[in-house]
Amino acid sequence: MAEDQTREAEAEADAAAETDATSDEDAASRAESVAREEAAALQDRLYRALADLENARKRHIREAERIQSTERARVAGEWLPVLDNLELALEHAQSDPAAIVAGVRAVREQALALLDRLGYPRRDDVGARFDPNRHEAISSVVDDEVAPGTVVHVVRPGYGDDEHLLRPASVVVAAKDS
Repeated sequence: MAEDQTREAEAEADAAAETDATSDEDAASRAESVAREEAAALQDRLYRALADLENARKRHIREAERIQSTERARVAGEWLPVLDNLELALEHAQSDPAAIVAGVRAVREQALALLDRLGYPRRDDVGARFDPNRHEAISSVVDDEVAPGTVVHVVRPGYGDDEHLLRPASVVVAAKDS
């Protein structure tokens, strides 16, 4: 009988071990299943984030193109009155040659005012100290009446301010006598 009890105990132990092993396998299988679901959810979030990023990039490009087109049209529209006045001056050129000079001066003033409204005023730099950020020295002359490094003549005017320079002025600068 002791032998039977031993066999029964061993059988119960084997059954318990099999149940524990099955339970461990079930737990491992559940953990693996949960890990796969989490990985799938993270991958889905990644794909959605990448799609959102691509859509934002495309929106940004469309918006930048729209802004550029609007600004080009605005600037071109600002120049139309200048062009209209040039055409009027050319129409009247044969009737009164002196009138064309006055017309060209008026159109020049209109164009300068337009550049100023766009944020690029003309710079009058004669007498100013030479600044390599605003000026392009194309020549120098000896001039005893002004300090060396002073702009004495503007060959081609500059447009813009210190922050937004459209074009530097081409200038002649005073030099000291050697």
